[in-house]
Parts: sequence; structure tokens; C-alpha cells
Amino acid sequence: MRNLTIFLFFLALLCISPFIGAVPLDLQNILNPNHLQYQIFFEIRLPRVLVAFSAGALLALGGLVFQALFRNDLMTPYTLGISSGAVLGTGIAIKLGLTSLFFGLSLVSVFGFSGAMASLFVLLYLARFLDRSHKESLLLLGIALSLFFTAALMILFFLGNSVQNDMILHFTMGSLAILGWHNPLLLSFALLFTLLLLYVYRFDLQLITISEESAKLRGVATKQTTHILLISFSITTGVLVSITGPIGFVGLVVPHIVSKLYPVGIQKRIGKTALFGGFFLLFCDTIARSISFGSEVPIGIVTALIGGPFFIYLILLKKGV
Repeated sequence: MRNLTIFLFFLALLCISPFIGAVPLDLQNILNPNHLQYQIFFEIRLPRVLVAFSAGALLALGGLVFQALFRNDLMTPYTLGISSGAVLGTGIAIKLGLTSLFFGLSLVSVFGFSGAMASLFVLLYLARFLDRSHKESLLLLGIALSLFFTAALMILFFLGNSVQNDMILHFTMGSLAILGWHNPLLLSFALLFTLLLLYVYRFDLQLITISEESAKLRGVATKQTTHILLISFSITTGVLVSITGPIGFVGLVVPHIVSKLYPVGIQKRIGKTALFGGFFLLFCDTIARSISFGSEVPIGIVTALIGGPFFIYLILLKKGV
């Protein structure tokens, strides 16, 4: 009964979401290729639905993997500063005026991706000096890096002109507004890649979640597996953030919801986490599009309003309050 209710809710959301927005759509008009609503539906609304689902699934899977590898409920690419590194890289590109294409790729996206990778390598380098038994230190290190990157971004904001500042500000709040199918298909490919990767490493990840020592005894190359998964998900995070901007808390909220609804091994929660993550962000985006204050509410604000209290709840839960 529960699974049927969830399925019907997801199906209803998928059917309703493309019709929510500033311009009301009529079913008859969207089937007419000569009508403007046809262009709005097939070039803006449907690509946006695909972007929301793919982005939400990637963020949720990233949270699931990071929490499993570090055995810490608060670990996500967002809290470890990888998303902030991507935002800083994007801000540098905007400040330098590098908004053109390079071999078909947006330089803004290239800088965002580079920022995420640089953040990851700094994190991995500094983690070498941490006691492996105190994994909370890595979380604090990630938060410190995130604050440092945010401060650097504020310097760019201070030095930028009004046009650059408006672009940076709009980007940092996150947006799923998209035109055409290039970025949706790119994110869909990234999602497919991560699902295949997790399918290959699903049993290794399950053993690492239980105990790193036990995984080694069973022949798992824990260090190699950890680096492959961390780098892969940092790459997808960099690509995602360079397209949508930072969207926080999805990777924190969704894996815990799924683990409560389906208390099974992590290898059996991969697909469910992707589905719930995709529809969770689609639900948040539908809310953002249905609320209008003269302009669309940024998606990052909606997810933060939901995820912020949930983050506090997790911290209090870990402390036994």
C-alpha cells in the first residue's frame, strides 16, 4: 500500500509539473507545432523536468555514497566544500568575463568543474594529516574549506561590476531554468554513468559501510574504491553545479528518508535513492515555479528551507538530544 501511494504521488507529480509556471499551458495548444505553447512545453518545461530529476538523483546518490564511505550521516559533497569550490570556479570565470564557448563547452562550466576538482584534491591532501579514527574532523575540514571558498567568492563580488555581481548572485542561489536539450541530456548521461558505476561497486560499498577492516579481509581494495567513487562523484558534482548552481541539502535529506522507508542494505537502496532524489527536487522545483513574487523563487532557497531544519535534526539526533 505504501509503495502504491508513493508511485501514484510520483506519477501525479510527473504529469502536473510541466504545466506549472508563469505561462499557463493548454493541452490542445502544446500539441500544435505552430503555437508558442508548443515551444514552451517542449523546449523549456520538459527539459527542465529532466534537469530537475537528473540533478536530484545525482545529488541524492552523491550524499548516499559520501555518507557510506565516511560512515557519517552528515557527509555530502555540499557539506564537504566540493560544491563551494565549483561555485568559486564559476565566479572566477564570470569575473574574468570568460562566458564564451571553448570547443563547444561553456568556459563557466569548465571553471566550475575545475573548482570542484581542486576542492576535492585539497580535501584529500589535508585528510592525510587527520586521524582516520576521527572522521568528524574531515567534516569540519570540509566546512572550513566551504567557508574559505565563500569568503573568496565575496571578494570577487566586491570587486565585480553590477552585471557580474548579478550573474554571480543569481548563480549562487541555484536555478533549474534551462533552454533546449543539451544540458538535460548531459546530466542524464552523468546520472547513467553514476548508476552503472555504483552497480559495479555496490557490494564493495556495502562492505565498506559495515567496516573498512572487514572489507579488506574480504579482498576489497578500500583505498582504490574510495578514491574512484570520490573522484567520480566530485566530477559529476562539478558538472552539475556548473549548470544549475549550488543546490544544497538534497544529498543530506533524501538518503535518510529512503533508509527510514526501506531499512535494507545500501546496494538495494541505490535505485530507490536515485528515484526519490529526482522526484524530491522535481517537487521542490514545482513549488518554486508555483510561487511568484515578481520573479521565480530560486530552487536553492526551497531546498534550504526544507534541508536546514533536517540538518539540525540530524545533529541533535547524533548527540542523543
